Amino acid sequence: MKNIKINHAQKGFTLIELMIVVAIIGILAAIAIPQYQDYIARTQVNRAYAEASSYRTAVEENLMRGTNAPAAADLGYVQSNLTATPTTFGPFPAGVGAIVVTMDGEVSTAISGNTLTMTRDAAGNWTCNTTVVAKYQPAGCP
Repeated sequence: MKNIKINHAQKGFTLIELMIVVAIIGILAAIAIPQYQDYIARTQVNRAYAEASSYRTAVEENLMRGTNAPAAADLGYVQSNLTATPTTFGPFPAGVGAIVVTMDGEVSTAISGNTLTMTRDAAGNWTCNTTVVAKYQPAGCP
């Protein structure tokens, strides 16, 4: 009788190995998805801040020309997809007024409906306030 060698080498993965991989992926997803959503909300607030800040120069120019109630078109306003409600500008009687951005467009649910307000005082100083929670606030807008 001939000796027949039978090869019983394992091919593929066992069920337990596959279950461990799925569990690890699940744990990583549970941590990564909320972190990513926070990142998206922070970047959207920062973008709204940058867009509002860009209009400060146009407001200053209009005030220098004697226009205390500049129209949005005069400032070069283009509505962002972050806002469904158009951004409001002034009026700026005696140089005092505000730029108000309402984040109610295509934004994260964490910041939807919040506002970002850039206020100018009579001395020409700009300050920023926002209603978003602290973890989403941009560095220049506490």
